[in-house]
Amino acid sequence: MTCDHEQDFAEFWAGIVCNPDGSLNVDQVKRELFDYHVCMQEWSKVYYELTDGQLSKPNTAALHIIDAVNEHFRRLYEQEGDALTSHVELPGSGRNETPHEDDQFAHLDEQHEVTLHIKDSEVVWGDFVSRAKLTLSAFGLTLVSADPFARTLKFSGRVRHLQSAFGVTLLNRAHPDGNAYLGHYGSVSIPSELSDVVEAVLGLDKRPAARSYHRKLDRKYIQKLAARASSYAFEKLLSHDYDEACERADEAEKAVLKKPPGTFSPLDLAKLYDFPAGDGHGQTIAILEMGGGYKTADMKTYFSELGLPVPNVSSVSVDHASNKPGGDADGEVMLDIEVAGAIAPKASIVVYFAPNTDQGFVDCINAVVHDTHHRPSILSISWGGPEDTWTPAAMAAMDKAFSAAAAAGITVLVAAGDDGSTDGETDGKQHADFPASSPNVTSCGGTKLVVSGTTLTETVWNELADGYGAGGGGISSVFKVPDYQSSVVPAGTTGRGVPDVSGVADPVTGYCVRVDGQDTVIGGTSAVAPLYAGLTARLNQIHGKRLGFLNPLIYKSAGAVRDITSGTNGSYAAGPGYDFATGLGVIDGAAFSAAVA
Repeated sequence: MTCDHEQDFAEFWAGIVCNPDGSLNVDQVKRELFDYHVCMQEWSKVYYELTDGQLSKPNTAALHIIDAVNEHFRRLYEQEGDALTSHVELPGSGRNETPHEDDQFAHLDEQHEVTLHIKDSEVVWGDFVSRAKLTLSAFGLTLVSADPFARTLKFSGRVRHLQSAFGVTLLNRAHPDGNAYLGHYGSVSIPSELSDVVEAVLGLDKRPAARSYHRKLDRKYIQKLAARASSYAFEKLLSHDYDEACERADEAEKAVLKKPPGTFSPLDLAKLYDFPAGDGHGQTIAILEMGGGYKTADMKTYFSELGLPVPNVSSVSVDHASNKPGGDADGEVMLDIEVAGAIAPKASIVVYFAPNTDQGFVDCINAVVHDTHHRPSILSISWGGPEDTWTPAAMAAMDKAFSAAAAAGITVLVAAGDDGSTDGETDGKQHADFPASSPNVTSCGGTKLVVSGTTLTETVWNELADGYGAGGGGISSVFKVPDYQSSVVPAGTTGRGVPDVSGVADPVTGYCVRVDGQDTVIGGTSAVAPLYAGLTARLNQIHGKRLGFLNPLIYKSAGAVRDITSGTNGSYAAGPGYDFATGLGVIDGAAFSAAVA
């Protein structure tokens, strides 16, 4: 493409937005200024070959033309002064990405919602809401809700209006899982009238934001153990009584299928970790889920077999997501409910379902923090992703929500990841997981626990060689060392250390649960977050107060945490004191209860 093409197109498009006398038609520009898809469609009629005959493909040439048009309109801005609404780029709102051959321009009439996150400032809320509504309605957007506590505004509109309002080209982008998601190139811009108080606009990029950190023990491996136990029982009695040998073999197989050797129920771990007595009465545990669902029949069977009452479980829909069992994410949902519910069966459990997007994630945390009906005292999160997969704006908005949770006395426990020190990245570097790296949450790493008689042997979880994962942990590249870690992390550490504490996560020594009508074993740091959520519910009940943000208490009570000194999660080794493999270690429930009394 040549400069002549750019100039020709700029003049061509100016003809659309100018009056016959050559002056700028302000109203027309406001409607079309950042509507790049329309630009591309009009331009393609004149220079069809620039898109290689594929009018919906945002190839490099097409995007280059769009940039030229954008620059042309910037010059028009300068000429018209204050007559037009100018835009200001939001820092940290974009990704450095290039077009993919499977990307398509989003349909102009698709309807979507965006969430505006407002800075903590002295702005008068009612006045700002009116200003935002007036400004964005000029672009065709409709105010859906305004939350003065979360300091968010939600607007809806068609793609054509969202593009104009926020200066982006919206695309249906290809994802490695085969699905498409709404996304964009470059940074988001905000009308200048709002730029002084808006710090993030979420909802224009709907790529899957996180993955769940649960690891199922391979069913074939369990069946192999069951067959071995059955064969042993049969051979042992065969010479005495054939019928009894068959009966005992069948019993042995069923027992192993339900609870393979070396695995644990949540109640087993409550005893081994010396959790104080309690059932969580009067507490509400919130669980964040970004997919999957639960079945009441599974819960009834599971808790009945543990000899426990079925907890009071309810769900809350965030951004139109809901309880939808039937997929792999069911394992995460049921693990969270069954582990937390077994430790604190009299606590109310509220599952907040949200879309797996950065917007959904942040909206869900805010929904928990500001839920005046259920009033959660604890939040368990078993989803996350490497820090470099999030935009800075999304991370800042989420960390702000976690800070609000701490201020509200809500304990937030987050899984630290299941892929060791790299967090599953393949760039040869070490990565911390977010939101576990937020300084306002308690991040939960993973161990492997082997019990022989009264002897407990606990090491860093690392089964990467066999495909069963490893505990996440490392140094944040985003958040600085928080005050509560300053005296325990190695000298020279520049970022927040992950995790804070750890617990059983190796699926080989994992948790016996029931999912979609089948008994199974699941591990992962996903299990550690609800395990400690259950413990916190007991402690809140015992002490008659919310413990709130745990980290200041944990780091002041190091004697109440059992140090893990053996093993690595890849690049980080466990050793005396704090380390990036298991944090401070495993919480001793009774000792910690005494420390916080």
